[in-house]
Amino acid sequence: MEELIPAFSGFLLILVRVTSFFIIMPIYSHRSVPATYRVGIGFFLAWVMYYTMDIPAFEIDASYYLLIIKEALVGLLIGFIAYMILSAIQIAGGFIDFQMGLAIANVIDPQTGVQSPLVGQYLYTFALLFLLATNGHHLLLDGVFYSYQFIPIDQSFINFGSEGLLEFVIISFNQMFVIAFQMAIPVVGSLFIVDVALGILARTMPQLNVFVVGLPIKLFVGFVVILIVMGVTMTVVGHLFEYTLITMRGLMDWMGGA
Repeated sequence: MEELIPAFSGFLLILVRVTSFFIIMPIYSHRSVPATYRVGIGFFLAWVMYYTMDIPAFEIDASYYLLIIKEALVGLLIGFIAYMILSAIQIAGGFIDFQMGLAIANVIDPQTGVQSPLVGQYLYTFALLFLLATNGHHLLLDGVFYSYQFIPIDQSFINFGSEGLLEFVIISFNQMFVIAFQMAIPVVGSLFIVDVALGILARTMPQLNVFVVGLPIKLFVGFVVILIVMGVTMTVVGHLFEYTLITMRGLMDWMGGA
């Protein structure tokens, strides 16, 4: 029994990091995924990882509880940075909704339980399907597995005191809005041209009620442009997945003290 305690302590640390990652990580953290499934896949993934890595023996003492807290923070932060970057899709949808006049027609996001943009939820659903089709969820799991190369399991601290870590998170947060703007600019730019045309029309034909005519025109133009640029949007989403993995690796570098 005493020989099993060090082995169980190492397995528990891996299980804490993996399950903490599943709490926030896209796809696996969705409310439609049962909690028993998340716990089960986290358990078996941790079991496989335990036998594929050289895990030292740990004694259950005060420092071991600090390791548990550190592992939970690592999993949550890695999952959070992945979720934050992929949120650019919903932000882009928010830009598009505002220009199309659908800002008041929000829907309930089943994952967060809050209101989200209509077009943003539509694009986010397609992005998740694209992520599954390209086996991107496997790359996210690889990120958890290879995180031990950057943040060893016996490292008792996270490099929160580094100025570079905070700067890296701010730059990643800023890049998320840049990517969202790049995704939304074809539709937003087209609708801006429609607004200019309606403004000119309102000055040349004062008897025309632009507010009545403008909304259907903007909706029609918006949906047509979305349909036309959908292929380009999915290409940007593919680059967004690549940037997500790069950001996850950079965050693990800083947390590991690089």
